[in-house]
This record gives sequence, C-alpha cells and structure tokens, in this order.
Amino acid sequence: MRKAIFFDIDGTLIDASKGMVHLSEKVRKALIALKRAGNYIFIASGRPLDFLDPEIVNFGFNGFLLMNGAVVIIDNKIVFAEAIDESIIKNIIETCDRMKIEYILQSHPKVYLKKNFHRMEKFYISFDIDVNNFVREFNNNDLPPVYKMEFQTADARIDVKNIYDKWLNSPELTGISDPFHRNNIELYSRKNSKGSGILHALEYLNIDVSNSYAFGDGLNDLEMIQTVGCGMAMDNGNQKLKNLAKHVVPSVHNDGVAYGIYKYILRTAI
Repeated sequence: MRKAIFFDIDGTLIDASKGMVHLSEKVRKALIALKRAGNYIFIASGRPLDFLDPEIVNFGFNGFLLMNGAVVIIDNKIVFAEAIDESIIKNIIETCDRMKIEYILQSHPKVYLKKNFHRMEKFYISFDIDVNNFVREFNNNDLPPVYKMEFQTADARIDVKNIYDKWLNSPELTGISDPFHRNNIELYSRKNSKGSGILHALEYLNIDVSNSYAFGDGLNDLEMIQTVGCGMAMDNGNQKLKNLAKHVVPSVHNDGVAYGIYKYILRTAI
C-alpha cells in the first residue's frame, strides 16, 4: 500500500538559522528509501516556490504544498490553488503604503517585492534567498493571484500593532506574528492550511488518510500533524505541536526525520 509523507522544511529537514542549510546524508538516504519503496514524498511549506532552495526543489519530491496549502503541486501539475480575494489584497496594500509598511506578495510561480523595500530585501538575503528571482516592479491595479503576504516595518508603533491584530483576527485571514517585537507578520487565508493541502493531495492520489504521515516543528504545522494518520514532531519543535503529535522524533540536528522514517514508516533498522 502506497503511503504519502509530508515534510516541513525549516527546523525539520534543515535549520538554516543555525547554519544547517543542507539535508544531512542520513536524511537524504531515508528520503530516497521512501521513494524506492513506492511511496510519495512531499514538501509542505509556508514558503512560496521562489523561497525554496534549489537542493529541495531538485531533490525529487513528488510534489509541493506551498504557502500553507494554498497551492498544491503534484508531478509538476497544480491540482489545487486558491488565492486571497483581490479586494482584500488591494485594501491591505493601500493601508501598507499609507503607513509605510513594506510587504511582499507571494504568488505562484513568482513573488513580488518592490525595489524600494530594502528592509524586506535584506531580511530575505539573510536567509540565503535569491531576491534576483523576485519580480521587483508591478502595478497595484494589476495584481497576480496572491496566496500569502509578509510584512515588515521599522518599529512596532501602536497603530501598526493594531492593524496587524486586525488582519490576524479577520474572518478571512490568519497568520503568524513575530513574538518578540511585532515588526513583522505572515498573513494567509483562514480557509487553507497545510492540513487542507494534504487532504487535496490525498484525494488526488486516492490515498486514505490512514496511510499519510507528516514531520514538522512549528505552529504552522499544527493542522498538518492533526490531519495525517501519523504526525511526528521534531524534538526541537514547538511544545504545543509535540503535545499533539503521535510521536516525537530526535531534533533536526540529530537526523530526526531519518529516525522517524525508518522506525515508524519503513519499520526497518536505521
């Protein structure tokens, strides 16, 4: 029986913030072993395609769940895509321009970041993301489908905090706020998550939920871990996620993904 396995990237397969920018050899071999056994392997990320490292894109994954499940790609075919309502995006952009909040529009396959948004540009460069791939000029009245936005401002003014809270708690949108200084947030549709993206992928592949697995570490992995038949949390992950997971595997720096693959999916010795 074929299985489908979904992997978060940051904090799960790699840990770029701590210098681990490549898949470990043990994890590479475990992923290859999954495919050789006839299973499907997927990336499930909050990132758009333009943010993914070429090593991940070219590794051989069967598909990608991008921008928290808003776009689902299997064998290079988009099987699901649902953008945020354009009127909502335009209202947000107008507010950002008025309040001098920088933003990025995450579409597929490209992302859109204005040339004068230097703060956000430096932010992505610090994560080794190639900003040369971004679309740097665009017309606010002629927007692409937008599946997710990110924002950054120079300081956490009270009016900025209030508008961030309004967006994060709106009926249509949800997201993640920087817990330290509230200068940046991610915003995406409340209707979609990594969990809903997984259900779209499983339906397309005609695979029962009981034959699905997932590995994650963060709060945007909660729905994913709760949706699959067997959710696994990294030991370096968020405690709330670990409490909900069926298994907690070793940390990303201790090849936790490889451990989980061999012990709980392939059921062979590491």
